[in-house]
Amino acid sequence: MLHTDSETLKILITALLIPFLGTTIGSAFVFFMKKEIKPGVEKALMGFAAGVMIAASFWSLLIPSIEMGADKGNWAVFPTTAGLLAGFAFLLLIDYITPHLHPDGSKEGPRSRLSKTAMLGLAVTMHNFPEGMAVGAAIAGFMAGSADISLGAAVTLAIGIAIQNIPEGAIISMPMRSAGNSKLKSFVLGSMSGIVEPIGSVVVILLASITLPAMPYLLAFAAGAMLYVVFDELIPEAAGGKHSHLGIIGFALGFTLMMVLDVVLG
Repeated sequence: MLHTDSETLKILITALLIPFLGTTIGSAFVFFMKKEIKPGVEKALMGFAAGVMIAASFWSLLIPSIEMGADKGNWAVFPTTAGLLAGFAFLLLIDYITPHLHPDGSKEGPRSRLSKTAMLGLAVTMHNFPEGMAVGAAIAGFMAGSADISLGAAVTLAIGIAIQNIPEGAIISMPMRSAGNSKLKSFVLGSMSGIVEPIGSVVVILLASITLPAMPYLLAFAAGAMLYVVFDELIPEAAGGKHSHLGIIGFALGFTLMMVLDVVLG
């Protein structure tokens, strides 16, 4: 059974909304920046986001998932392995059956007749939902009384995702502005793309309240989904085009920041 006191509950509700706030802040960049982000800046931002998400996947999701099954001996890795592969498979399926729009405007998928704005919205929903699931899994683990996930660890994961959502919000809203939308519309659509994150969090928390033994699977599933996004979207964008080390520098900074946050707050 999930449990917590009123003060902790307030903190957890705040943690649910923190990633959405990050997306909103990033989307607001559209009011202050030119229509297009310079390629070098975009590479650095993509690399930074990738670093944050990889660090969060390992420290806040995979390691706690394995530690939850420590009493099972060599079988402790089974729930983590199954959940991780299921997370990859789920995003692979979603990626295959839905239209896909990359930040550079190139299209993939079976329904390329959809407008650029509609395709971008679908791509962003696919991207953000597993991040919300990750936060929800960490929060559910803490609320379930797991010694492997502290309140600080759950909040740290939310902060880490919010940090990477800031450049992501800008990368979402700026192409919408370039496509001819007004600044206000680009901001609103960019911000609303992050609303699926608290929804994903709540879904996982509700699932965890029904079946607590599934927690190691849920944590690893969220990690697999996040890692899929990193390798399918962020790293190719950070490394694509003209050779540059900006993506690597951004990755190093993002990974290090998330690692420090996890140690200090977790």
